[in-house]
Amino acid sequence: MSAAGGGGTDGDIVVVGHADLAPDAVPLVEAALRARPADHPDRGGMATVRTGAGTPLASGRAARASGRPLAVVIPTRTGVPAMPPPHDRMATGELLTLADQVRLVAYDPVDRASCTGADERLVAVGGLLPAVWDGSPSNGRDATAHLVTYARARGVPVEVVWPGGAARQAVWPAAIPD
Repeated sequence: MSAAGGGGTDGDIVVVGHADLAPDAVPLVEAALRARPADHPDRGGMATVRTGAGTPLASGRAARASGRPLAVVIPTRTGVPAMPPPHDRMATGELLTLADQVRLVAYDPVDRASCTGADERLVAVGGLLPAVWDGSPSNGRDATAHLVTYARARGVPVEVVWPGGAARQAVWPAAIPD
């Protein structure tokens, strides 16, 4: 994704969305995102996601399945990769194995404002923003609505992706800090 991590272009597809997808929603979102490149043959850029479970994992799998190169953004603190929160570790491992490129970006993976700032930097240099979003407003944990508004205000095309049958978890896992 970037000025934030070096190497992004306006052809990049920066994917954002809900991290709290219900387990059954992940394959639905993955299938919906996998169909997207066929809709945009002119968008040959890299798919870029910030590491984590939910939308990032579904996006990474979809990118690789459709043959699109994948960049995974991982957090750093003082230039050293930061350990992801426990609920994101398995997804991070899978994303790193799928990645064509890893971009280090300074942000705190357990701080919502820091994550949102990293996403804003990525969105600002992207050429298309698929947003895995159920249309709900931003709240104290999820900033997807904010990122959609942010992208639109900067002229970045937004495509909302919310396949039929997709749902979010009713309760956030206890491991996710406030």
